[in-house]
Amino acid sequence: MRDAYHEELDSIGDGLVEMARLVGSAIGRATTAILDADLKLAESVIEADKKVDDLQHDLEARAIALLARQQPVATDLRIVVTSLRMSADLERSGDLAQHVAKLARLRFPERAVPQDLHATILEMGQLAQRLMAKAAEVIITKDVDLALQLEADDDAMDLLHRTLFQHLIDERWKHGIETAVDVTLLGRYYERYADHAVAVAKRVVFLVTGEHADEIQTDIQSVTGADGA
Repeated sequence: MRDAYHEELDSIGDGLVEMARLVGSAIGRATTAILDADLKLAESVIEADKKVDDLQHDLEARAIALLARQQPVATDLRIVVTSLRMSADLERSGDLAQHVAKLARLRFPERAVPQDLHATILEMGQLAQRLMAKAAEVIITKDVDLALQLEADDDAMDLLHRTLFQHLIDERWKHGIETAVDVTLLGRYYERYADHAVAVAKRVVFLVTGEHADEIQTDIQSVTGADGA
């Protein structure tokens, strides 16, 4: 019975990894769709989000069944509860990729992103995909150090987001209000997507250590500061 129980716990982890890989692929394909005005690709991203939703529902059902049948405590309980929260973060990431694809579909056959912002949006999309790939690796390896690195990686996304905003408020902006709204939304989608990838990694830190990532980082900074002094 215990072997079956731990196999079920492992399968929940496998499901989370699959979700992370799916939403990572989704943001990459959605970025291509928005930049190239590729309607077929946008539609495929929108349709594929159903698989992410189905995976989340399945994980929730299995996690709740485990709670009811096994009444886990200590580390096992932390695994189940944290997995539920991670699945919600990953499902939301899939929704954000879908939002990018829906914007591509809305503006087709026109391109939603002006040429002078093409490179910035491409970089945001690539960074989002890398962040989610790292989050998937963290789920697999339970590597706390790698998990804590995602916070720094997310700073790069915040910088890109601010760069995008600077373009929007520049008096030389010449692309009109509709495009400004589109670009504002895109920036928010990528920024929030990155936040969810970081949240997944932070939840793994809690799963492994029983401590919140922010508390660990504060302790590290305190020790580093003391050593520096």
